[in-house]
Amino acid sequence: MKKIALLLIGLFLVPTLFLTSCDKGDEPGEGTIVQPSFDLMKDYMVTNGLDISKILKNSDNEKFVAGPPADAGAALDAFLAKYYIIDIRDASTFGAGHIEGAKNVAFADILVEAPNAGSKPILVVCFSGQTACYATALLRLYGYKHTQALKWGMSGWNPETAVASWDKKKGVEPANGHANWTSNPAPNNMVFSDPKITTSGSSGEAILKKRVEDAVAAGFGAAVVSGTDVLNSPGSYFINNYFSEGDYAAFGHIDGAYRILPLTLAGNEYKNLDPDATVVTYCYTGQTSAVMSACLRVLGYDAKSLTYGMNGLYNTNPAWDNTVNKWGGDSGPKNLPLVQ
Repeated sequence: MKKIALLLIGLFLVPTLFLTSCDKGDEPGEGTIVQPSFDLMKDYMVTNGLDISKILKNSDNEKFVAGPPADAGAALDAFLAKYYIIDIRDASTFGAGHIEGAKNVAFADILVEAPNAGSKPILVVCFSGQTACYATALLRLYGYKHTQALKWGMSGWNPETAVASWDKKKGVEPANGHANWTSNPAPNNMVFSDPKITTSGSSGEAILKKRVEDAVAAGFGAAVVSGTDVLNSPGSYFINNYFSEGDYAAFGHIDGAYRILPLTLAGNEYKNLDPDATVVTYCYTGQTSAVMSACLRVLGYDAKSLTYGMNGLYNTNPAWDNTVNKWGGDSGPKNLPLVQ
């Protein structure tokens, strides 16, 4: 009888001990689902207007680039009064000629300098507009949503500064006649898993800010690749052509290039990118692709922007029958003043 009583007591205590072992205060137990870091960051970005589409064009419908003023009159005065200008070129080039009022800031220090803008929108300036667009995307992701890059960089400001960048690309057309430049249809999109990120952040905001800081510290050099390298070995990359559908066919494209456009978190188009590959984006100027690559690197992709875009691949392509986004078209350098 005594043994039966002890057995009954033991059976009563087992579930009690089990329930007690699962109660560890605020610590997640074995049955608790902890949201992955990528999901935390993704949800924060979508909820707070920081999806990729909102970096390209913010919630106030402002594009990531701003063209230079047409002349040195009232338009220039208004331009200079509007922006807090950050010039991220090297000090010696900046000293030789820059926009009046611009601050010379190393790329690595853009997040430190940004608060000094106060209520003014930030304009980032570089040689070609590509590094500035990369910086602009990172600043927008960090919370400075009114940041823009000077379209075409200092190359579009004055003939003296044009020779340092875009003018050097004239006549350099590796895609013209290349065996890996094709008009074949785009391959069918595939669906991949999310990128994996390592972080100590516990909130979407903290994770995003840390990843932006890391991208700034790594610099733009980690996020670029030349058109020649990609043309010569397209199979080494996951290539996304960021053209319109009509231009993808009319211009031709790098063999095997996908056309994933639009590309957002909310729409899950990002899942069409391979997180285990080097993802190369190319556009018309290298400026949009710089923005895309900044966003994708923050998200955890090994993303690279193809430098100078279509202009660096095949500027004289006969399908380019308009001047928009073509160097030598709407990009001709203005005769705007430089200060030393």
